[in-house]
Amino acid sequence: MPLRWILGVGRNYADHAKEMASASAAAKASGAGDHPTVFAKSPAAAILHGDDIVVPACCVDEATGGPQVDYEGELAVILGSPARDADEFDALECVLGYCCANDVSARWWQKHGGGGQFVRGKSFDTFCPLGPTVVPARDVPDPQGLTLTTRLNGNVVQHSSTKNMLYPVATAISRLSQGATLPAGTVILTGTPSGVGAAQDPPRFLAEGDVVEVEIDGLGVLRNRVFVEHPSRDL
Repeated sequence: MPLRWILGVGRNYADHAKEMASASAAAKASGAGDHPTVFAKSPAAAILHGDDIVVPACCVDEATGGPQVDYEGELAVILGSPARDADEFDALECVLGYCCANDVSARWWQKHGGGGQFVRGKSFDTFCPLGPTVVPARDVPDPQGLTLTTRLNGNVVQHSSTKNMLYPVATAISRLSQGATLPAGTVILTGTPSGVGAAQDPPRFLAEGDVVEVEIDGLGVLRNRVFVEHPSRDL
């Protein structure tokens, strides 16, 4: 099935919202009566397990010589049938399967280079690793009962459970499909927990040769190495 569209649910874990200094988002811990932060990500950004995350030269900070690009381990949901005005109680029937995802994010572009929108900083080529395979929905009886772990060069940097989502998978599908058809082949990135590099002191952005692994119970391990383009590099 071709990948049609990638939608991301931002700040879907209270601890991540807090670490990114979004007090208002963190305060909405119940999610009741509110709407999730949503952004689009270009389908052209998708890569597979084992492919390189290529940081483009435009994402390299000229002052430091390093990129301002971050990892975000997430659960990805792939729709197998169209969803429109999906009821929260049966929204999971639209799901084909699940996989690990890395919502790679260029922080400067996300905050300053997109006119207040996330999509520019989220959509550079190779900025959406997915894999290592799509596990059928029937083999994931409860998408809110999965442990998610992200490792950077073998060190655990994120560790949480999907039960901590402010907007569970079924709720996200229902909200995103209100008045808008989500076609089969839509990928929904369901948010990342705390532990991203931008929130560390000092920030720890991705560097040449880094290896990022995203592991989720029953879904395997998504592994990608980082390659950084520099303006002076002869490509």
